[in-house]
Amino acid sequence: MAYVSFADAGTAATGEVTTRPVATQASSAAKPHLSALEWSVVAIARTDRLASLRTPGRIAIAMGALFGGRRDPRLADPRLEALRRIAVLSWHYGYTVPSHAVRDFLSAGFSASQYELLVDSIDVARAAAAHR
Repeated sequence: MAYVSFADAGTAATGEVTTRPVATQASSAAKPHLSALEWSVVAIARTDRLASLRTPGRIAIAMGALFGGRRDPRLADPRLEALRRIAVLSWHYGYTVPSHAVRDFLSAGFSASQYELLVDSIDVARAAAAHR
């Protein structure tokens, strides 16, 4: 709930200000959230490289079979994989991710407000890490 200050002519001279709750469009809508599983995908994506977003080619698969490859970071669940992909991009680029990645994220069943929550949270974590 947002609060707006109101000072009428009688209280303005004394410096008193009263506050009254004001319903806003943002507060009337449900707050965006991600589940604990989804937040864990975001946390794991922090260590994933951008190369994890590309499908391994035939040579990479052959080299992995020959020398023991790295784990495949892709997730089996398409919705969680869309979340991982946008999280990897956000960890590396912040707010400047390709528009097709955002469209894929939204078409996986997430909302624009969940995207904003995700990127804002990653931005705060990136700033905190840079501050240390």
